[in-house]
Amino acid sequence: MTHSMQVVALAGGVGGARLADGLAQALPPEHLTVIVNVGDDFEHLGLRICPDLDTVCYTLAGLANPETGWGRSDESWQVLNTLAELGGATWFRVGDRDLALHLERSERLRLGVPLSQVTYDLGKRMGIAVRVLPVTDESVPTIVRTENGELPFQEYFVRQRCEPKVTGFRFAGVEQARPAPGVVEALHRADLIVLCPSNPWVSLDPLLAVPGVQDAFGTRRVVGVSPIIGGQTVKGPAAKMFSELGIQPSAQAVAVHYRGLLGGFVLDRQDISQADAVQALDILPYVADTLMKTRQDRRRLALEILEFSKLL
Repeated sequence: MTHSMQVVALAGGVGGARLADGLAQALPPEHLTVIVNVGDDFEHLGLRICPDLDTVCYTLAGLANPETGWGRSDESWQVLNTLAELGGATWFRVGDRDLALHLERSERLRLGVPLSQVTYDLGKRMGIAVRVLPVTDESVPTIVRTENGELPFQEYFVRQRCEPKVTGFRFAGVEQARPAPGVVEALHRADLIVLCPSNPWVSLDPLLAVPGVQDAFGTRRVVGVSPIIGGQTVKGPAAKMFSELGIQPSAQAVAVHYRGLLGGFVLDRQDISQADAVQALDILPYVADTLMKTRQDRRRLALEILEFSKLL
C-alpha cells in the first residue's frame, strides 16, 4: 500500500514546496523526508537568508503567502518601509514576520548550531511533522554566468529580475561540501525518490551536485515531475534559462536533463504529445494534471505519483 512507502522528495522553489506539501498530505509524517536546495542562500542585512528552505517550511506549515507562494501570509512591512526611509537596501523584500525567522536562524548559526539542526528545531516550532533537511550544512552558493559576467543568484534572480542572458551556472565550493546529517541515510532508506517540479538548473542541479547525493540513489525508483507545462514555467525563469542555453523549453527537455537518473517522468496533459519522446529516453512517462492550484490538487498529484511509481 502507498502509505508503507518511504519517500524522499528533492525540492526547491514554489513548485517543489507545493508537491512536498501534497506528499505530506498523502503519507504519514515518518514516511517522508524533504531534502532542500541551499544554493540560493545568501547573507543580507547581516542575516542568513535561506529562500528555498523557507518556502518549503512555510508551505508545509500552512504559513506561506497564497498569492506569491513565497514569504509568509498576513505579512506586514514596517521594517522594510523604515529601512527605505533610512536609505537601506530594500531590493530583497523581507517582511516583518519573515524577519523573525532570519534573526533566530542567524543567531543560532552564529552560536555554532548546524543549519540542519536549526531547520529541524524551527520546523518543529512551526508545527511541521515531516523531516526537512538542507542538502548540506555548508555554503554552496549558486553563481549565474551571464553575458554581463557572473552574478550571485539573488542578484540575478531578484535584483536584476532574471533579465541578463544566462550562459551557465556554477556552485561555489560544492566539490568540498558534504551532505547534511540524515541526507544519505534518508536516500538509502527510500523506496521512492521524487524530483519535484523545481527549476532543474538552480533548484535541483545544485542539490544533486553535492558529492554523495547522487551516489546514494543507488538503484532506487526515481520519478521526476516537469516544471514546464506547454513550453512555459508556472513560476520562475526555468523556461527562459533553457531557451538562453540553446534548448527548446519543454517537458521533454526536462526529461533529457535528468536522463540517467529517472525511471519515471510525470508530464502535464498539455504535453501528452511528448510522452513517446520521453519513452524513447528509456523513461516511463505518466500524463497528469500537474498544475497545483489548491491543496487538494497537491494531494491528488502526490497520490498519482505514488501509484505510478509502483510500475517502475
